[in-house]
Amino acid sequence: MKPGSVRTSIDIPRDLHSRLHAVAARKGCSVRQLILENIEQAIQQAEPVRPQRRLNLDPPIVPSTGRKIDLTNEQIYDLIEFP
Repeated sequence: MKPGSVRTSIDIPRDLHSRLHAVAARKGCSVRQLILENIEQAIQQAEPVRPQRRLNLDPPIVPSTGRKIDLTNEQIYDLIEFP
């Protein structure tokens, strides 16, 4: 047994046991690796997902004090000098 590990045992149906060995053989890994990978996936899926907070810019953080500038893309390109 590896250090930092805990040994446990479970009873699984014979049919499931043989299917488990077949899947591990197809994947080219051990049954232990297959079981540990799936336990990790189950734990990750069960973890709550924190919602990403988005900054609300309606109304703006800093209110505008000047007049509104209404330019088209073409007008903006005319104002910018490209090398």
